[in-house]
Amino acid sequence: QVQLVESGGGLVQPGGSLRLSCAASGITVSRNTMDWYRQAPGKQRELVAFIQRVGTTGYTDSVKGRFTISRDNAKNTVYLQMNSLKPEDTAVYYCSAAPAGLRSWGQGTQVSVSS
Repeated sequence: QVQLVESGGGLVQPGGSLRLSCAASGITVSRNTMDWYRQAPGKQRELVAFIQRVGTTGYTDSVKGRFTISRDNAKNTVYLQMNSLKPEDTAVYYCSAAPAGLRSWGQGTQVSVSS
């Protein structure tokens, strides 16, 4: 059974930084594409960043140059480093993976960017 547990969210001022963590069990992060999604109030859930098995990463345009996805294979954990945060980054952030085509989600962690 795949379990994904996010942590690291919180309230931060514009321009600040946060690092989100996604601790995985029942799945090996280095053998799967791992995703970070977010969902803002009243909006659809969107893919923010991904990291593939071979280490290739990708980002939605609005976060390029500000967010960095990475993983620690020894800890079986995926991270999302978020810098230069903007109010429009406010959302619930979810870790996700789809091993064997069945998508699993974490419970989400709230990120709020406000002065």
